[in-house]
Amino acid sequence: MFDRVRARLESDTASEPAVGLFVDGPNVFREEFDVDLDDLRAAARDLGRVGVIRLYLDEHATPGLIQAAEARGFEVIVTSGDVDVKLAVDATALVADGTIDRLAIVSRDTDFKPVLEYAGTVGVATTAIAPGRHGRSDALRNAADETVTLEPTDDHAGDEP
Repeated sequence: MFDRVRARLESDTASEPAVGLFVDGPNVFREEFDVDLDDLRAAARDLGRVGVIRLYLDEHATPGLIQAAEARGFEVIVTSGDVDVKLAVDATALVADGTIDRLAIVSRDTDFKPVLEYAGTVGVATTAIAPGRHGRSDALRNAADETVTLEPTDDHAGDEP
């Protein structure tokens, strides 16, 4: 299933780690957090070469958010079920098969703590990215090797996410 992604990452001669960025859309794209898609891409690039960049959404996602994410290079996964389960299964699969060297999860949901812990046990570096200071999860911060807190900026005031 991930053979093409793995082959592309293996063929890259760069020594940067391959990053998989997984974004918990319903948990992160809330008015109180002011998260910008470009900021998420930049955070992933700061961690290494971006191999997988996915935004997970539920059936209530607006077409504008989906279009904006796709225009910025995100693979958008829309599920009618539990977004957390789909994200966790996909992230764990990429960690388990060695496709990525660093797992970055953008969420404030402690449900992803076991995914970060598993990644650490198999030697994959982990990053928990929080959507603002009041959106940080202590459980995710403590489970991850590194944490990043996105700060709202005035540069994106009025922008579509």
